[in-house]
Amino acid sequence: MEAALANEYRRICRDPATHQPLAYLRLRRAIRNIVEHRDIEPGQALPSERDLAQALKLSRVTVRKAIAGLVEEGLLTQRHGAGTFIAERIVKPMSRLTSFTEDLRERGLSPRSEFFERGIGEVTPEESMALNLSPGSLVVRLHRVRYGQDEPLAIERSVVPASVLPDPLLVHDSLYEALEKLNARPRRALQRLRAVSLNAQQARLLHVNVGSAGLSIERRSFLDDGRVVEFTCSWYRGDIYDFVAELQTD
Repeated sequence: MEAALANEYRRICRDPATHQPLAYLRLRRAIRNIVEHRDIEPGQALPSERDLAQALKLSRVTVRKAIAGLVEEGLLTQRHGAGTFIAERIVKPMSRLTSFTEDLRERGLSPRSEFFERGIGEVTPEESMALNLSPGSLVVRLHRVRYGQDEPLAIERSVVPASVLPDPLLVHDSLYEALEKLNARPRRALQRLRAVSLNAQQARLLHVNVGSAGLSIERRSFLDDGRVVEFTCSWYRGDIYDFVAELQTD
């Protein structure tokens, strides 16, 4: 990989079409190119700053500045004491209604949840509108951080009618698995996605810097008979998740 990066860096230096007078920007482009061309795979370690500086005849300050910019973009990730790695992104197709747990298991990752709230309460006005419930109805609330392996990936707040899910302790990792056992798994959903900057609390829970890019997703899920069975607001790390939709003409 060091050789591929060195070759790409030298090619950029020679190519007048991509001429960039600042060395750290040339190196940043070279790293981005070899990642996009799959010359280096997600999860693979980048050579050390010292090795890169020696191979490319650059200062370590220049190498460090190039890497820092790609870490901010989410292309690279740094692990204390371990080095710098190509970030592993999770591609989430939007053509199928699947759960967070199912998505991660399909990719060979171990999902788990850290709950902050798992209880029953009276529906709020906002929840009442989202779930089409009468004032005074009871709902189950689940507030948690979702992990893949030991990496926090998303913050999730879910609300489900207590008439559908009578006991919040039935949910361990997957809400949809719990609903399926109750013959109440959703069959369709409406989602709204927005790009956001993660606030201080969200950044702390997701182990990223304040202001990092995130994706806010609001989902309302329905049963076959049209009843709303789930209202979930999630905040995903933008440096890890890609949401992909298939589009077709009529």
